[in-house]
Amino acid sequence: MSVEVITKEDLQAFRNDLLNDIKSLLGKKIEAPKEWLKAAEVRKLLKISAGTLLTLRATGKLQYSKIGGTYYYRYQDIQSTLVNGNKGHE
Repeated sequence: MSVEVITKEDLQAFRNDLLNDIKSLLGKKIEAPKEWLKAAEVRKLLKISAGTLLTLRATGKLQYSKIGGTYYYRYQDIQSTLVNGNKGHE
């Protein structure tokens, strides 16, 4: 079994490295989600199939807007559906 001596300078260097890492993480911009998502983005976000998304839309559980032939979903509506949809399963 070997013993390793740690000096105050080692601890100070570790502290400085740790603080620099934290500063760099806090300095990164957190990208806000888009307000409107297309169907493919919603399916990827929720990890659901096209059929499941169709069911959520047809049953009125997920609000949408249709422009031309493209369905758009508000990110806020998706979050609300997730929160309110799970209340009955607690």
